[in-house]
Amino acid sequence: MLTFAAAVFLLIITPGPGVLSAAGVGAAFGMQSGLRYVLGLFIGNNLVILAVISGLAALILASPALRTFLFILSTAYLLYIAARIAFAGSKLAFAPADTEPGVINGILLQPINPKAYAVNTALFSGFALMPDALVAEAAWKLLIVNAIWVPIHVLWVWFGVQLKALDLAPHRQRRINYAMAASMLVVVALAVASGI
Repeated sequence: MLTFAAAVFLLIITPGPGVLSAAGVGAAFGMQSGLRYVLGLFIGNNLVILAVISGLAALILASPALRTFLFILSTAYLLYIAARIAFAGSKLAFAPADTEPGVINGILLQPINPKAYAVNTALFSGFALMPDALVAEAAWKLLIVNAIWVPIHVLWVWFGVQLKALDLAPHRQRRINYAMAASMLVVVALAVASGI
């Protein structure tokens, strides 16, 4: 179980649409709004987990046309996030928004978040913890994933709030935006490379 927990931590802590947008909401709207958004991400992520466990995700992704459509949609969304980050200028914003994102926004992100499917498929189809008790294994994995997922996403919101509180000089804020946009482009490049 420790190997599984370590894999969960490493797969979730790395930047992806969920954690980057959580940090952005924290930076733009504060901790309370960030926590509401993370609640939506949490619900959405658990819906993705249920789709993976039930086989629904595999069934949907078995259709080449639907898989291609979802791939294009998620890649376009990641490029959109990267562009918003890069062109935020000297305003510190991981994913700036004009209106305060809420629970629904968090829920809606996860079904088009390619990282959510990749991570959850790897975690729930790999790492056999109890091969003779699949329901118990899924329940334990769900508990472990969520016990690690929640604090990591809250930490990213806190990180966004703290980064904004630093009130950095405009040129430093631009550099942070460019670095965050570059990390999103790496996620896009990896998605495109794995989709080919």
